[in-house]
Amino acid sequence: QVQLVESGGGLVQPGGSLKLSCAASGSIIFYTMSWYRQAPGKQRELVASITDGGGTRSADSVKGRFTISRDNGKNLVYLQMNSLEPEDTAIYYCNGYRGGRDYWGQGTQVTVSS
Repeated sequence: QVQLVESGGGLVQPGGSLKLSCAASGSIIFYTMSWYRQAPGKQRELVASITDGGGTRSADSVKGRFTISRDNGKNLVYLQMNSLEPEDTAIYYCNGYRGGRDYWGQGTQVTVSS
């Protein structure tokens, strides 16, 4: 079992950048790690994921703007977000998946507004 804690959210102007971090309480080496987001009144959606082998995929809406990465040695997962748009405003959640089980962080708020 692993506990996840997100950080790095905040208020940013359109066109700006933020880097989210997800710190795990234990080793994530065998986990697929993902970032999800949930905007007010909308369902939670997958933003980007990275497998234990380093393969990545991302939602069409963030391709070319967001990059997911991981540091297994530090038990950290990152989401670099560039060219942010008001539509990116949401609570961002870190997810770890292994062996049929999902683990979630409590989320970090990202607000894109001028």
